[in-house]
Amino acid sequence: MKRAVYPGSFDPVTYGHLDIIKRASRFFDELIVSVLNNKEKTPLFSVEERVNILREATKEIPNVKVDCFSGLLINYAAENDLHIAVRGLRAITDFEYELQIAQTNRKLSQGQLDTMFLTTSLEYAYLSSSSVKEIASFGGDISQCVPEFVEKLIQEKYRNAKQQ
Repeated sequence: MKRAVYPGSFDPVTYGHLDIIKRASRFFDELIVSVLNNKEKTPLFSVEERVNILREATKEIPNVKVDCFSGLLINYAAENDLHIAVRGLRAITDFEYELQIAQTNRKLSQGQLDTMFLTTSLEYAYLSSSSVKEIASFGGDISQCVPEFVEKLIQEKYRNAKQQ
């Protein structure tokens, strides 16, 4: 069985992420989308919320499983017998950053974890979770960036933050 992991913060999941998930799922028998619990960041959504959002957003893709992890990807991959990580690339700046991480992961895993890069479809190349959050924080229209149910959850988060 060919399996891979697509790790990320997914805070929030965007159409760009979903594009990579759908396309990567065609290459593998099982694609595990794993939410990173990054203690260095203050996310908009909790890990549990992001896992639930991803489960809802990918429910039509039968070979996608959603999980979460903390710490190093190489440890998560080893614990789950995963040898391929999927990463999306929007621009050359992404490549430079992602290449360094891929090489580090390969070295630290003693060659047990390789990275497969997929370029984001052009219609989503501008998208980032950070820009979605910034637009939403000012009340901007994010309907072209995220699924409708995600848009409502983001708006609710910002509405609640303003009330506090």
